[in-house]
Amino acid sequence: MRHAARFFFQVPPFPGARDRDIVTAPGRSPASVDKNISAKSLVRALRDKRVGGEFWSDDDVWSDSSSRQVIRAKGDDPRLLLGAIAGRALSSLSPGQFSVLEAEKPGSDALETAIEEFVEHHLLRGVNYVDPFNGNPISAIALIDVLGSWRRLVDTNRPIAAAFGFARWKRDTVAPLLWGGRAVPFRPARASELAALPKGATVAVWKARVPSSFLQQLEAGPWQIMEVEDGFIRSAGLGADCVPPLSIVVDDLGVHYDRTRPSRLEEMLARRDYSPEDLARASHLREWIIQSGISKYGVSSAVPAARIGGSRRHILVVGQVEDDRSVLFGSGEVRSNLELLKRVRAQAPDAWIIYRPHPDVEAGHRKGAIPIQVARGFADQIEPATPIQGLISLADEVHVMTSLAGFEALLQGKTVTTYGTPFFAGWGLTRDLAPVPVRRGTPLTLDELTSTVLLRYPRYLDPVTNLPCTAETLVTRLLSGVQRQNRAIVPLRRLAGWARRSVAQLAGTR
Repeated sequence: MRHAARFFFQVPPFPGARDRDIVTAPGRSPASVDKNISAKSLVRALRDKRVGGEFWSDDDVWSDSSSRQVIRAKGDDPRLLLGAIAGRALSSLSPGQFSVLEAEKPGSDALETAIEEFVEHHLLRGVNYVDPFNGNPISAIALIDVLGSWRRLVDTNRPIAAAFGFARWKRDTVAPLLWGGRAVPFRPARASELAALPKGATVAVWKARVPSSFLQQLEAGPWQIMEVEDGFIRSAGLGADCVPPLSIVVDDLGVHYDRTRPSRLEEMLARRDYSPEDLARASHLREWIIQSGISKYGVSSAVPAARIGGSRRHILVVGQVEDDRSVLFGSGEVRSNLELLKRVRAQAPDAWIIYRPHPDVEAGHRKGAIPIQVARGFADQIEPATPIQGLISLADEVHVMTSLAGFEALLQGKTVTTYGTPFFAGWGLTRDLAPVPVRRGTPLTLDELTSTVLLRYPRYLDPVTNLPCTAETLVTRLLSGVQRQNRAIVPLRRLAGWARRSVAQLAGTR
């Protein structure tokens, strides 16, 4: 019986993932948790998610473009059962237990009854299923939901004909999230590579990592672009230190930080199609992130930092990388960290202002440093090392250009002022000092924003199994101390950053 179940329930061969058996015999794992699931509901779930067998292949039985107009197999081959569930015509090459399916009229009650009897016998009775991420018992329906999420991801990735701008140290974690049933076609960003692509081909690109001339040619050409960027819960370490991302966002309309054009995130937020279950899940994740101190670059203390300014209003000002695309495409008049500090001090002359430099800038990798004596002319307190979540917790207000720290502050229920137009501005949750696109304006609740931004829009990778996963699975891994680093590159990057920072500090004292 497990032969058929193992055929139906398979983990796709995502790049870097180990073979995992998610079907076990009684006695090999805890008792099955789906004793009350009916064969009818299992068949319905398989049809709804379009999974079973090698559903990631180009010629699977669920595909409308499949060349398999007729499923031909031996009478004891579970492909006949899968074909019957998928509505394919069947042809048995030899007598066997599944050959009765061919004899029943397609769409008839008799065929449905036969299908359900086989499903009951082969997929439910005496078969246990395990969670591919942790090995715990899982119901067949819940496992189908996992397979269905992988199916949607694979189907979205199938059109990708080339991927540009992906550094080698990123590829091991990005490849599973861009996998469409075959190896991800990473290519050097050269004009000759573009010329070899057919018109209308889909291209995945990390725009910040390709030459401007190449990007201009790509955007002017006849190709469909999927723009890729870091996700909002990214890793346990800095991207500038070559710590690979465990989360990415992929946007086929624009990118979330570019206010000049629509993005898929913006479209998803404007729809407001949330179920009670969606909002409950978002609320739980939000509370979990707050309590555990999760931020974009890992886990830090969630305990509020010391409130040095006494009873004065405490304003946290968050610095950014000044040549980052989110600043270049998302900011208005305020485009530098120094100008941001000046604006906040002018608005709040009596407040206690805390300035937090960006970690990549502080590490010496990126542009945006303010000489400390200059920063002290506008900020009462400079905090380059205190965990960002602790600083947000103590603050009465958080002021940003486009920094993700503004979104993290919203999660904590803080008052947030934006001087640019980040993706979380314009939905009725922030005080916005820069123009907001008219495409926005639909008021959202905090849980609605969280549901889309953290649960629907990004793609996450489990660093243990190398399988695409949920946000909750990645948070669990980060809290347990699991991380992915290139141990050869990271120390060298940190040393280079230290050297640049030291030179800059010496220059600033002369």
